[in-house]
Amino acid sequence: MKTVTINPVTRLEGHGKISIFLNDEGNVENAYFQVPELRGFEKFCEGRPVEELPDITSRICGVCPEAHHIASTKALDGVFHVDPPAAAKKLRELLYSAFFIADHTTHFYILSGPDFIMGPTAPKAERNILSAIGKVGLEVGTSIIKHRSDALDVIAMIGGKRVHPTCGVPGGVSKPITESERAKIEEIAKSEVEFAKFTLKLFDDIVLQNKDYMNLITGDIYANETYYMGLVDDKNRVNFYDGKIRVVDPQGNQFAKYPASEYQQHIAEHVEPWTYLKYPYLKKIGWKGLVGGKESGVYRATPLARLNVAEGMATPLAQDEYERMYKTLGKKPIHAILATHWARLVELMYAAERMLELSRDSEITNPNIRTIPTAKPDEGVGVVEAPRGTLIHHYKTDPQGMVKNVNLIVGTTNNHAAISMSIKQAAERLIKNGDVSDGILNMVEMAFRAYDPCYACATHTLPGQMPLEVTIYNKERQAIQTLCRP
Repeated sequence: MKTVTINPVTRLEGHGKISIFLNDEGNVENAYFQVPELRGFEKFCEGRPVEELPDITSRICGVCPEAHHIASTKALDGVFHVDPPAAAKKLRELLYSAFFIADHTTHFYILSGPDFIMGPTAPKAERNILSAIGKVGLEVGTSIIKHRSDALDVIAMIGGKRVHPTCGVPGGVSKPITESERAKIEEIAKSEVEFAKFTLKLFDDIVLQNKDYMNLITGDIYANETYYMGLVDDKNRVNFYDGKIRVVDPQGNQFAKYPASEYQQHIAEHVEPWTYLKYPYLKKIGWKGLVGGKESGVYRATPLARLNVAEGMATPLAQDEYERMYKTLGKKPIHAILATHWARLVELMYAAERMLELSRDSEITNPNIRTIPTAKPDEGVGVVEAPRGTLIHHYKTDPQGMVKNVNLIVGTTNNHAAISMSIKQAAERLIKNGDVSDGILNMVEMAFRAYDPCYACATHTLPGQMPLEVTIYNKERQAIQTLCRP
């Protein structure tokens, strides 16, 4: 057995293992994506006062604690049967818009950017943020750090902390913002809109103007036809904080549209023996295995999925970019997985514009920020769009508000089946005659990197290690090469 160590861990959060099986000709016979660590967060939430869950679940992950905090808080609204005041909803959404800016900036520039800035098959020592900044310039790197930091400052103003916010309570938020804070947020939002414009221009210059990259995006290596899922507002436009869940089929026709409380009528979860991470699927179609198409219940819930299910964006500049993306890449829905990076930047623009809109809303400093619960607690479902996909928190309590049951379906879990399919397809089309060079394996990794997977949200382990291991097997199931990121 030949072992090659790739160190450090790059551009993935959590635990993963890829096993690729080759036939006698050195071509891919099968490929498995395994998540070998136990998911357990739901279980140790049981027996706790339900009001604690927004703070507990935000500790699931340091990448997207805001998503879990807000989804959990919305679930508490349902548990206590309470409707927050308008100002509270707008403050939650304002915080959430800032979070999307910080998160999408992180993924584009740090996790996926090096593949395009340095090249998919560039030497592994060059595929990182430092080399990328060296290529695009220190001024760009400084701007990235500044705008991400500014977004975190907004989260701290509203949420109390830059990471793991604490503002969410059943029926509202814990404190209003002052006029001086509102004015500062407005100035930050103006700058974030300009940063989103700059980022989209950079993507245009580096990716869209590069014929080889466009061939990768529009080719068949990274393309799967599936259903798509995402939150939409009452006009079927993208919304991160609220709305109904909409599902469209591979041809773009509406398959379902339902409130969060009805998710169990539409989504079921399948279990396979080789992974601890479940496979959600569309209940009305059923689990048909790791296959795509209209007859399969596999769906995607990603930035591209959100744009595919929507009929537009709710802000003008994002709408312009939305229209340009579909005009450039063809009819809806777009099945090209790498187009998710472009969709993520359209969402970056929307988040910045929405942040600016909310900062200028006359109601945003209203001190009426909470409706005190009076009903007995029982059951509630909270849903938001996490950067990686639709996030569902479902809680059941006893009459005293002690948690009896918790179910979480996180963005990465929604995409698990599609990620597995994308990895296998990329491996089949890239690995020929036993050629498993580092550059080719990085291109296989690009299939799941587009999903921005976060396995800390989906699975949990005590040691806190984050390995990615790729193992190549021959026809006799003998391991012939292992690449491990310890």
